[in-house]
Amino acid sequence: MKYMKPFYILICFFIITNCSSSREENENCKFLLDIAVNININLKLPEYSQLKFAGNSVYIANQGNGGVIVSFTGADYLAWDARDPNQVQTECSILVNSGLTATSSCDNKNEYSLVTGQILNNGTLPCSLRNYRVESFGDALRITY
Repeated sequence: MKYMKPFYILICFFIITNCSSSREENENCKFLLDIAVNININLKLPEYSQLKFAGNSVYIANQGNGGVIVSFTGADYLAWDARDPNQVQTECSILVNSGLTATSSCDNKNEYSLVTGQILNNGTLPCSLRNYRVESFGDALRITY
């Protein structure tokens, strides 16, 4: 028993030193501000009717850095910040959603997956889309960050 105490202390130290924040991001990804998001969506409303069908997405303005894009894969609802994380904030850096992809209207035309958040057309860029937490409650969604 007297050897168990150092073992538990070592385990606790290991756990504490190896845990990281869920908001930890790549050092090169500094174009997005840390803005709180708290949105409630009623899927019965006409503006969200496309989210009842797999492969669709909806843009919600005036949230996050450049709005929020909510997508439905058929199995899950996902939410992403609509600002291009690899582009300085300008009017063209707000992504335009189409199905399960979103594209920047800037000259670089960065295209992202609304399933994984990863860039699709330029694999060398360091930043993926900022993901928001989505909770489903019947015909309602809560999106938070």
